Amino acid sequence: MEKTRQVDAIAVLELVVNNHPGVMSHICGLFSRRAYNVEGIICIPMQDGMTSKMWLQVNEENKLEQIIKQVKKLPDVLTIERHDGGHRVFERVGVLV
Repeated sequence: MEKTRQVDAIAVLELVVNNHPGVMSHICGLFSRRAYNVEGIICIPMQDGMTSKMWLQVNEENKLEQIIKQVKKLPDVLTIERHDGGHRVFERVGVLV
C-alpha cells in the first residue's frame, strides 16, 4: 500500500536566526538527532546582514510542539513563528520547479 502525505498536516516554522557559519548545521542536526523530517528549507540573509530568516517546512503534526520547544532552546534562534497549512514562500518556490 502506498503512503500518502497529509497536506493539511504541513506546517512551516519561520525563524529569525543569527547569521554566521554553523547555524544551519545546528538546526538541521537537531532535526536529525530527534528523527524529525524536514521537507523544505529556505534561508536568506536579512538586510542587516547579522540575521537570517529561515523557513522550515515540516509534516510532523504529532511532534510539532516538541520540535518548536527544542528549536527555541538553540542559542542562535531569535524568534520562531508557526504557520499551519504551509506558507506562501514555499508556494512561490514551487512555481519555479
